[in-house]
Amino acid sequence: MPIPGNLLTTAMAVMPHRDVDRALELALSLDIPFWPQLPHVSYYEDMYVQASEHFPGTVVDMEKQTLSFSMDKFMAEFEATMSHFDEPGYFDISPQYSAVYHKFLEMDLADRPAIRGQLEGPISFGLNVKDQNDRPILFDDTVRPFLLEVMARRVNEQLVRLKQLNPNAFMFIDEPGLQFIFSALSGYSDTQAHKDLEQFFAAIERPRGVHLCGNVDWDFLLNLDIDVLSLDVYSNGEIFASYAGAIKRFLDRGGVLVWGLTPTNVEPFESESMESLYNLLMDMWSFLERRGLDRDQLVAQGLISPATCCLVNPDGTATVEKAFTMVKQLSARLRGEMGVG
Repeated sequence: MPIPGNLLTTAMAVMPHRDVDRALELALSLDIPFWPQLPHVSYYEDMYVQASEHFPGTVVDMEKQTLSFSMDKFMAEFEATMSHFDEPGYFDISPQYSAVYHKFLEMDLADRPAIRGQLEGPISFGLNVKDQNDRPILFDDTVRPFLLEVMARRVNEQLVRLKQLNPNAFMFIDEPGLQFIFSALSGYSDTQAHKDLEQFFAAIERPRGVHLCGNVDWDFLLNLDIDVLSLDVYSNGEIFASYAGAIKRFLDRGGVLVWGLTPTNVEPFESESMESLYNLLMDMWSFLERRGLDRDQLVAQGLISPATCCLVNPDGTATVEKAFTMVKQLSARLRGEMGVG
């Protein structure tokens, strides 16, 4: 299994740090490290801005820290972008758009059980980036197919680079916007989203998966052709567990679940302990076992992570760093008790 399980640790990439080296040190303190996304260091390190590089029509205003889209600019730049389709490296993230990523690429990570990269997904990007009429570009039938194709190329190129460092590299597609498409007011149906994401993942090399912190129709995600699903079970675990049948099918075909357990916001973190978080996970697994899932399979095909990213804590990086420490402590306890330590 290219993505190891056995309750090893990883985390989401967005971090509140202004110190690149400290953020990398924390990422490397987990079993499966990743390159951090640090929007407090530079607007270029923002996940949406990083995904926008070389996508025709996008306008990054560094002074105002805004990302927008112009259809006129899209039409003017379209042919130039097409001319680079035979140059895979063109679609990777450049040093300008992430100094952190390129520092990560210089590291010796061959001895890790795996490493991980990420890119903002096409649904979330397309909902977040709006055209000159303040309309999400995801709604544009001309732009959306090209967005899916370019983003797939970007994911593939990053995965190629990461696999040169470690053959067990895999990718998260960050899709926070998926939680909004199940509203009748979204303007973009879940049926269309499923069709688009199936097309998108069919163009992406494995291993690949989805990360999101919100609550969605979990059947929708568990039935996508993905290898790993990362979610906030601290907030959404009770709802997620109610999809026991879909979870079992996902695991039976080899999928890996990343159990986002440790809150990173100050108040929720301070209200919990290792014991309470341990019990939360055990209660959820007991519930799933009663519905036919196998505890050994949950362990073998599971990872542990913080529940969410957090950029806005009043204590800056302190609680996030405590959450990383708690994740490692929980993993050690669980692995010891489950006999995989």
